[in-house]
This record gives sequence, C-alpha cells and structure tokens, in this order.
Amino acid sequence: METKYNRSENSTPRAIAAPGVRLERWGWYSVALNVLLAAFHGLIANASGSLAVAAELIHNVVDLLMAVAVLIGLRLATRKSEAFPYGLYKVENLTASGLAVMIFVSAYEIVREALLAPSAPIRAQPWMLGLLLITTAIPLFFSHFEMRSAREANSPALLADAREYRIHVFTTGLAFVALFSQWLRFPVDRIAALLIVVVVVKTGWDVLRDAMRVLLDASLDAETLQHIRQVIDAVPAVSELRWVTGRNAGRFRFVEAGVTLRVAQLGKAEEVLGRIEAAVRAAVPHVERVLLHVESPAVTHLCYAVPLADRLGAVSVHFGESPYFALVTIRRADGGVEEQRIISNPHRTEEKAKGIRVAEWLVSLKIDVVLLQEDVRGKGPEYVLRDAGVIMRLTDKPTLDEALSSLPP
Repeated sequence: METKYNRSENSTPRAIAAPGVRLERWGWYSVALNVLLAAFHGLIANASGSLAVAAELIHNVVDLLMAVAVLIGLRLATRKSEAFPYGLYKVENLTASGLAVMIFVSAYEIVREALLAPSAPIRAQPWMLGLLLITTAIPLFFSHFEMRSAREANSPALLADAREYRIHVFTTGLAFVALFSQWLRFPVDRIAALLIVVVVVKTGWDVLRDAMRVLLDASLDAETLQHIRQVIDAVPAVSELRWVTGRNAGRFRFVEAGVTLRVAQLGKAEEVLGRIEAAVRAAVPHVERVLLHVESPAVTHLCYAVPLADRLGAVSVHFGESPYFALVTIRRADGGVEEQRIISNPHRTEEKAKGIRVAEWLVSLKIDVVLLQEDVRGKGPEYVLRDAGVIMRLTDKPTLDEALSSLPP
C-alpha cells in the first residue's frame, strides 16, 4: 500500500511573493540600463563608423529584448491557473532559451558585417573614448548587485541577464580598444568585432545549456539529493527512506521521496510528514513542493533497547541513569536473535533532562521497542519515544536473557 501526501500545494504565496516583486524590479532596472547603453553606443557608432562599436550596439539591442523577455518570464513564472495548476515555473527557462537564440542571431549579424561589409573610414575622438569607458564601468557595477540577487532567488533568467552584463564589460572594452587603436592609426576594428562574436556565442551556449537541463527535467545535483536524504533520514519517526528524487523548474525545486514510518495512526503520520517537509525546506533553499509517498514497511526484524546495570546483563531499574543499554535485533519470523551489542549510555551524567536525552539518543539509533522496569508514563521520555513511534513495554525480569525470553511470539 502506498499513500501520497503533498502538503505544499497551496504554499506558493508564502514562498515566493516577496522575491518575485524584487526580481521584477531588477528586470525593469535592466531594461532602463539597456536603453541607456544602446543610446550611448548608437551615438558613438553613428559618429565613428566603428564596426566593433556597431557590434556592441547590436549586442545592446538584443539585450534590451532579453531584458523585456526576462520581465515576462518573471511575471508569468509564479502564476497558476486551471490549465496549469502546478504553475508556469518553466516559463523562466523558456525565456532563457529564447534569449540564447537572440544571442546567436546577434553573433551571426556581427560576423556577417565583419567579413563581408565593405571598408569604411573610422573616426575616433576623445569624447567617444570617454563615453565608452563609462559604458564599460556601468555594466560592471550593475551586474555585481544583479548577480547577487539572482543567486539569492535562484532565478535562471535573472542570472543569465547578470552574466550577460559581465560579458558587456569585456565586449565594450574591446570596442574601446578598437576605437583607441584607430585613434593611434592602428586599425583592429574588424578583429575586435570578431572577438566580440566569440564571447557572445559562448554566453548564448551557456544560457541555452542551463535552460535545456530544466526543460528536460534534469535531476537535482547529486550533492543536493544526498543532503535531502540525510535530512529525511534524520527524522526519528522515519524507519526507512526508500528513494529520493527531485528536479528544477525555473528557480524552484521539487522534491519527491518514498518513506516508511514507525507510526500507524493517520493523524500522527500527518504530523511526521509535516516535520519532514519543514526539515527539507529549512535545509534546501527554493523548495516549492515536497511530495511524500508513505509506503507500507516490510518488517522482518525488530530492534529492542534494554537498560542494563552492568555488562553482564542485569536489567537496570532506571532508564536515564542506567550505565549501559543492550541493543538486540530479533527476527520476527522465528524470534531468533540476529544481533546483540551492549553500548554505554552517553547521557547518564547529564544533570538536567537526562531521561529525555537518552530517549532522543535511542530514537536516533532507530530502535523499535524499549523494555523497561521503570515506568516512564507521563514523563518526558514517554513523549519522545511515543512521538517517534517507539513501543514501550514494562518487564519485571532481572536479566537480559530472561527479558528477551519473555517476549510474545
């Protein structure tokens, strides 16, 4: 039997409302900056006749369209409808793919101009060089802050935009070198234009590759999946973690896992699943949905914990103060002992909440049953053990062997 729980279906506003507004604001900043850069480069290209500056102008125009596309992607990514009940999370990656295509088109135009266009006189003046220096510094400053916001929000479209501004620092620098060399009567304008093409194509390929990974439902990276496994497995009431998978969709992450629980009551199971979801969300950023499959366990063994007064097997009349614990794994099929070991109680010297600490420690060892001489009902250890689905049984047997022999078949 398998039961599916999804406690995240209506959690989108809590998770993304504020970041979405902030990202959209960055999109508008990008549009304004591209308009400014395109105006400056258009002025210089028209006055100088430089192909490198004209190539950078084309670069700016494409980026202006890219910035508008980013805005559209950010606006649509968090919306839900009856036709798209899980949201339009992949819109951002579709947007990024479109941006990559625009970059390739821009690169083609630059190559065509550099290789086929007839030679034309180029004019270089100090004011042009000064303006190019300014248009080199502005994208560097802007991209630093945009990149930081993009990483915080895990937005692929905004991250692609920030990377593109980093490339602008280099390509505008090439345009400056081309114009400055022309001023020194050393023409390298077409060479600089072709170098800009190489950079532009590299940027487009990186953007397209990252977007296609998400559109094709590529898995979360191995490190993130392993971290999620550790988080889920650390929840005391989880008896077994069967499998974990996950994928990216835009800047969001979707996690799915199959678990078996120590608790049988529906209400308690819901509570445990809520703790699992909260733990995953706290440990892994940008998790939009956690889908948990509760699977029926195939219980072949039970792990018993018995407090001992010594290593010879005398059962202790105390729980938290017992110096040792026996951990015994018993086969359910025939009642035979599979494994038995005696370990020291690491919390016996605690001054406060000793019993609770011991109970938490035993739960972390994934025990199923505790055999006790001390009645802990109504005390802290009972709540810890019961919350984790651990069964508590009282015994009056003085030794470990007798206590185990008295267990019901």
